[in-house]
Amino acid sequence: MPLQPVSKVAFCDRADLQLMETSDVEGLMPWRTPVRDQAWMLPPTLDQLVDAGHQVRLVAELVDGLPRADWEAMAVVLTGQTKGAPAYHPRLLLGVWLYGFMTGVRSSRKLETACAEQLPLLWLTGGQRPDHNTLWRFYQAHRTKMRTLLRRVVRVAVQLGMIDWALQAVDGTKIAGNAAKKRTLNAASLAALLERTDAAIADLEAQHRGGEDPTPASLPEQLRSAQALRERVKEALKQCEDEGHSVNLSDGDTRVMKGQHRYVAGYNAQAAAMPVGKEDGGGMFITAALVTQQPNDHGQLLAVVHEAKDLTGATPLQTAADAGYLSGATLAECATEALSVVMPDAHLHPTDQPYHKDRFGYDAATDAYTCPEGQPLSFHHLKHKQGEGEVRVYQGAQGMCLSCPAIGRCTTNRRDGRRIERTKEDAALQSHHAWMSTPEATATAAQRKCLIEPVFGILKEQMGAQRFLLRGLENVRAEWTLLATAFNLRTLWRVLQRRQASLAGTSALAA
Repeated sequence: MPLQPVSKVAFCDRADLQLMETSDVEGLMPWRTPVRDQAWMLPPTLDQLVDAGHQVRLVAELVDGLPRADWEAMAVVLTGQTKGAPAYHPRLLLGVWLYGFMTGVRSSRKLETACAEQLPLLWLTGGQRPDHNTLWRFYQAHRTKMRTLLRRVVRVAVQLGMIDWALQAVDGTKIAGNAAKKRTLNAASLAALLERTDAAIADLEAQHRGGEDPTPASLPEQLRSAQALRERVKEALKQCEDEGHSVNLSDGDTRVMKGQHRYVAGYNAQAAAMPVGKEDGGGMFITAALVTQQPNDHGQLLAVVHEAKDLTGATPLQTAADAGYLSGATLAECATEALSVVMPDAHLHPTDQPYHKDRFGYDAATDAYTCPEGQPLSFHHLKHKQGEGEVRVYQGAQGMCLSCPAIGRCTTNRRDGRRIERTKEDAALQSHHAWMSTPEATATAAQRKCLIEPVFGILKEQMGAQRFLLRGLENVRAEWTLLATAFNLRTLWRVLQRRQASLAGTSALAA
C-alpha cells in the first residue's frame, strides 16, 4: 500500500480532535489556529520580511560601502568577466560569511543551508543560493587577507566616538584546534608508528602481488591510505627532530596546552578589548586579535598592544593585563615606549619572606644595597646568565653575615654571606612594584576581568568559538580575526540601535 502524503494522514479521528479542542471552562481565551495555506493578495518583498533594524542590514552596509582599497587588500577583483555564466558577486559571498560568523555559523555547508532557509540571508543574497563549494572557494582564497575588515570596523567605532580610551584590557585564552590531543606524538612514538606503518604497507603489498595477475591500474584504497599516513608520519618526525617538541599528526602547528578544564591540542588566542562609552550603554570592542603557539602569555603583551595601536590609531591611557604577561624585559620595553601598564606582581614579590631580595633597599647613587638588618652590600663582580645577560653581584664585607642574627634565615652561605644579583630589568620591576602598590593601580587591575573575560565568554558560548575549524597557524589566525570582526559588528549594531532609539525618544519628547 503506497504511503499517503503527510498532510492526508489522519493520526486521530476528526471528532476526537474537535472534542479535545473544545472547553466549557469560562474565562479561557480562544485558540489562534495556524492557517498554512493562507494566500497573500499582494505578496511581500524580501525587504518587508526583514526588520529595518536587523543586524544583517549592518553587514550589507559594511560590505557595500567597502572602498576599492580594502577589496584589493583582500585580493578580490570586483570587475566581472565579460564571457561565461554569471558568477556570484564577492559582496554577496563576503556578506554571507560575515553574517555567518556573527551568528555562530562557520561551516560552508551550514551556510549553504542557511542561505536557503533563513530570511536574513535570503534578504542579504537577494534570494540567490550559493552552494558550499562556491562559499568555500571564496573563503579559502581570501580569508588570510581579511584583517582589513577588522581594521575598518574598529576605525568606524573610533570615528563615531564609541570607544572609551581610559583602559584597554589584554588577555589570552586557549582554544582547541581541529585535532585530537591523542594524535600529538613525540619522536619515539612517531618512530614506532612509522615502523608499524612500513610493516603494514609491506603486508598489503604482498597481499596484492599476484603470480600471473596483471598489475592493477591504481593502488588499492587501503594501500593508498597507508602510504599517505607514512608520508605524514615522516614529515611529523622530521619536524619533531628539527624543532624539539611533540607534533600532532592532524595539525602540526598545534601545541598541547592547558585549557580552562583540560589539556588540548590547540592555540593561544590573544585579544585586547576596550569598553564602549557609558552614554552608549556599555559593551566591548576588540581592538587586537592575535594567535600564538606559545602555551603561556609570557612575552606577548607588546605584540598585542602594538596590534591595538595599529588598528585604532591611538594608545589608551592605561593597559591592564594579568600576571602571566609580567617580566622585567616587558616592563623595560613598556617604560621605553611610555606605556602605562597594570599587571599584578604578587608572585614576584612574596610578602611572607622577610629576607627576599625585594626587601633589600637599593641606592643608585652609591650602587649599593642595604639589608633588612641595616648592613650594606656593595658591588662585588659581574657574571653572565643565560637568558638574562650581564648580572651585577653584590655582597657584604667578609664575615659580616656570620655575626648577624638572621644567619640561616637570610642565607646559608657562611663563607661569603648573602649575595644579591641585579639584572638590567630590576629597576623596571621595582618601579612597577611601587606603582602596583597604589590605590589607583589596584582599582584599575580589578576592572580587567570585567572587560576581557566577557569577550571570551561571548566568543565561545554564543559565537561557537570553542574550537577552531581550520588547520594551520595562518588559517587559524584568519579565523580568529574574522571572529573578532564579527564580535565588533555585533557590538556596533547594538550601539547604533541604542543611539537610534535614544534619538527617537528625544524626538518624541520634543514633539
